[in-house]
Amino acid sequence: MLIDSCLRHPTGRVESFEEVAVFGDRSKPVVTMFSGGLDSTYLIFRLHQLGFRNIEAVAVDVGGSIDHPVLEQTAAKFGARFTCLDRREAFIEHGVNPAIRAHARYLGTYPLSSSLSRPVLAKAVADHATTIGSELLLHTANLSQNSLARLNNSIEQHGFSGLFGTPYVRSAISRQQKATALAETGLTFMMDRKLSVDENLWCREFESGPLDDPEDFVMPDEAFCWTHTAGDLPAEEISLRFSNGNLVSVNGRDLALMEAIALLNKDFGKFGHGRFVGLEHISTDDKVLEIREAPAAAIIMDALRHLEMASLPTRAIMLKQGLEQTWVQEAVSGNWGSTSHTMCDSAIAAALEGVGGTLIYVIDSKRFLPRSIIAHRPRYVRDRDLWESRAANQHSFKP
Repeated sequence: MLIDSCLRHPTGRVESFEEVAVFGDRSKPVVTMFSGGLDSTYLIFRLHQLGFRNIEAVAVDVGGSIDHPVLEQTAAKFGARFTCLDRREAFIEHGVNPAIRAHARYLGTYPLSSSLSRPVLAKAVADHATTIGSELLLHTANLSQNSLARLNNSIEQHGFSGLFGTPYVRSAISRQQKATALAETGLTFMMDRKLSVDENLWCREFESGPLDDPEDFVMPDEAFCWTHTAGDLPAEEISLRFSNGNLVSVNGRDLALMEAIALLNKDFGKFGHGRFVGLEHISTDDKVLEIREAPAAAIIMDALRHLEMASLPTRAIMLKQGLEQTWVQEAVSGNWGSTSHTMCDSAIAAALEGVGGTLIYVIDSKRFLPRSIIAHRPRYVRDRDLWESRAANQHSFKP
């Protein structure tokens, strides 16, 4: 028996360090999701304290910054091996592209981020854990993070046969306590980790520390990478071309979506656009504050909506918007791949067949607005006087 039944949570998932402590053979491989942040570093520190001798600290590359030498050294300090799995293409295909089609903004406010990446991370780490024969897979989400359900549901969905979960559900340890414990091992830089950052190629997400109180929060400007402004820049034009709802070209260059996102994060983000502030509900329907920067997401989804307006009947757009929010709520709740989510995804993709064209934006540090909307299958009027004349003739009086 891996964990004493009296200590096991009714779901069969690991939810405390007490449950981890009674795991059977300390020489068997234990896999942890590892970003090098405060929570994941503290987890391998505690595993090391508990005598685990075969710890695999796994990072998944979905386009965020990963300092391999630092993460290798940090993991090695606690007897763990560092492994990095590249899943950027999978994140684009299974996360970002469907999210663009669904205009995936939480209640219409800010772009989804971890809701898109967590299923990709969970599958990658669960598959790796199975490959090396691990019977225990741990992550670091806690009760105030919706990633708890997203990760657990995805790991279970992908059929990991061992025990899995996070000790932070019932072992509530403050960030200060974790930082102090790690500083005592020599990792003094952990005392500076006030802000929790989750990053991928689509979005950078910030929470905790100085953002804990929505009524009085301060976001350090130096934390932003893509939306640092360099003073008053001269206005520029950016053109985006779409085919069947997919971004295929930026400024006349045919680009893969990953390349297009990186380019727009740089060339659009430099004007300071793409910062978001919002509250997100957790499992109790209490709300927590998050700040995000996602310049490419801001302009890509704006452009696609303009093309939808130019190409689709109004009733179809209204129906699609309703499907989008169902899609979003299923993703936020960790139900990626559910019947409802799959139905919405299929309908949304079908609605975008034939939706294409080009948006040309004029951008400066104060605003970004289209100056040209060119649809492949336009429903818009280009000459209102001519339209009026034709309409009048069709409705002319006939005795």
